[in-house]
Amino acid sequence: MSYQTLLTSLENGIFTITINRPDKLNAINRTVMEELKLAVDEIYKNPAIRSAIITGAGPKAFIAGADITEFMGLSKDEGMAIAKKGHDVFFAIERSPKPIVAAVNGFALGGGCELALSCHFMIAAENAKFGQPEVNLGLIPGYGGTQRLVQVAGKGRAMELLMSGRTISAQEALTIGMVNEVVPQENLIARVTEILTLINTKAPVALAKVIDCVNHFDHSKAGYDHEVQQFGECFATEDMKEGVTAFLEKRKADFKGK
Repeated sequence: MSYQTLLTSLENGIFTITINRPDKLNAINRTVMEELKLAVDEIYKNPAIRSAIITGAGPKAFIAGADITEFMGLSKDEGMAIAKKGHDVFFAIERSPKPIVAAVNGFALGGGCELALSCHFMIAAENAKFGQPEVNLGLIPGYGGTQRLVQVAGKGRAMELLMSGRTISAQEALTIGMVNEVVPQENLIARVTEILTLINTKAPVALAKVIDCVNHFDHSKAGYDHEVQQFGECFATEDMKEGVTAFLEKRKADFKGK
């Protein structure tokens, strides 16, 4: 299948999905999300695929966030619909019976960080940067970030990162448990391929059951549903309108708490 915003390849049972909008730092827009859904469907349906890698095109970014231009003028219900669509796709990644690994190069911010967190684990290049900066826009993460970040980093660390919106290095992400390993950028795909080549020698049914069991550890859908509701409500605030406008106008936001 050919895509507008993705590059895909299949070699030795490993399916590589590359978000291919390097001029936009691979930001997630509606087309990316739709095509990512189709690519993930292919992972489920194609028996030749044993495992998968998700990465970003170019040296600067895995995914630098959502395409904020698409947020302008949206209502609460439209905001909730965006979050629900992202949740559906990222749940499909998380629940895939075949291993999916994020190879994080450069910026993984906002929706990009959430996409990486939805993968079964992640390997980061030394230049990787992680963050959930949505509070700078008067928003919260809308693709599962408030739930998955707690699971990998713990409540206190997740609270601090989500409320400060600060960006952390690959090394700090390794220290707090977000990533499994940090490697030189030029070795990133080779290292992930090496890991998946080993995993691909294991029993596929057993791998699927490992994924299913781990995903059921202290995992509640209610938290994700609540995030969708709260993300949508942000779209009804003046702060969100000011945050997005300031971002697009490249100025500091002046939030009023309304």
